[in-house]
Amino acid sequence: MAARPAGHQSLLAAASAQFAERGFHAVSIREIAAAAGVSLSALYHYYPGKHALLAALLHEGMDDYQARCDEAVAEAGHDPARRLAAVVGATVRYRAERSEASLLLMNEARALEPAERERYRTRQREASNRFREPIDAGVAAGIFTTPYPDDVRRTIIAASNAVAQWYRPDGPDSLDDLVERQVFLAYRMLGYEPRNPNARGAHTATAAGRSRRRSP
Repeated sequence: MAARPAGHQSLLAAASAQFAERGFHAVSIREIAAAAGVSLSALYHYYPGKHALLAALLHEGMDDYQARCDEAVAEAGHDPARRLAAVVGATVRYRAERSEASLLLMNEARALEPAERERYRTRQREASNRFREPIDAGVAAGIFTTPYPDDVRRTIIAASNAVAQWYRPDGPDSLDDLVERQVFLAYRMLGYEPRNPNARGAHTATAAGRSRRRSP
């Protein structure tokens, strides 16, 4: 992707910060332009209005999240447990490293205009299916023994997403440790115990390495 002009990038950054801090409806288009240090006419050069800005931010955030998941799952191979660990790791890292974008993704999609909202909901369902696929495969293979896979899937997603609300890089938990714990909890809820006692850490290594290569 070609680099955006500086004014365009500052506009997106200002809109993201304003929407995440104050909420979409509390922010005016003039306030976004002022925070970005651009004129109102410059803003309208890139976007016809506030809704278009929000849509651009949400889709950019989803693009980044999906790309991270794609890379992690591709490196995980075919084993359902490793694939689930890859998705959990990619999600937790994204929520921690891009908490502002994550809060927009989770809280402001309802402000989109109807057609754009439906398009975005389709992408949200695709994101949810990233958890469903390895869980269903693991249940079918007999390695995940929970009788409640749908309930567990929803709980894993909620716990992974909540990281954006509470994780702090300067807190007591390293991101690597957090990912490992989240994978451990997911496995426990699914009734899965790795045969290799060191496997739990190995299952999170792919996402850890990728996170160090990619900055948010």
